[in-house]
Amino acid sequence: MIFVLLITAPVSHSNAWHSYYFAQAALKQGHTVRTFFYGDGVQVANCLLSPAQDALNLSQLWQQLAQEHQFELAVCVAAALRRGITDADNAHRHQLQGSNLAQGFNLTGLGTLTEWLLEADRTFSFVGS
Repeated sequence: MIFVLLITAPVSHSNAWHSYYFAQAALKQGHTVRTFFYGDGVQVANCLLSPAQDALNLSQLWQQLAQEHQFELAVCVAAALRRGITDADNAHRHQLQGSNLAQGFNLTGLGTLTEWLLEADRTFSFVGS
């Protein structure tokens, strides 16, 4: 099955973590997972976030999972820019001082989400409160 995960929960919310664990379990069972970070969910793609020393780093966990299973970590470009997250191309285009998009995450538009939703067998939303 193809699962689309729409993740709008910020990194500090339990649903952000639930989305990761859901993806991990689905991939172990042989399903295809497509992740789209939107709204406050884009925070996970900020390479400048620094969790406490005794805490897991959700961004790094997503990076490792995506690399291991070869899937895209899609981040809504508009939501990311509104929250101060950008890649080098958009930093240059918008005359920003630098980029902070974590490695392995890709800025993309809502068109990507729309295409994925049309192809998905199931869509799951992981929302913050």
